[in-house]
Amino acid sequence: MAAPDRTDEPTESFEAFHRLLLDRAARRPEGSSTVAALDAGVHEIGKKVLEEAGEVWLAAEQGDRDDLVEELSQLVYWLSVLMVHAGLGPDEVIGSLYRPR
Repeated sequence: MAAPDRTDEPTESFEAFHRLLLDRAARRPEGSSTVAALDAGVHEIGKKVLEEAGEVWLAAEQGDRDDLVEELSQLVYWLSVLMVHAGLGPDEVIGSLYRPR
């Protein structure tokens, strides 16, 4: 059975989420896990990217839609943190998707 449409929940853009992370990086709110991740550096962020990518694969293999959505969201979060750390914007990454391969 297909998941119901979630019209009751707002959907923000990838750009809006990136701006949120940039704001956290600039304001550095106390207790922010994003700030802690950025401070930990590229090596620790990269380990989380690899961990979440593996969990995405496992969730896809198991076929549980809710688990897959959760794991994909975690992977997108960590990729976004890596982008902020590297000074990359969504336009650069999305633009690369449209380049011929």
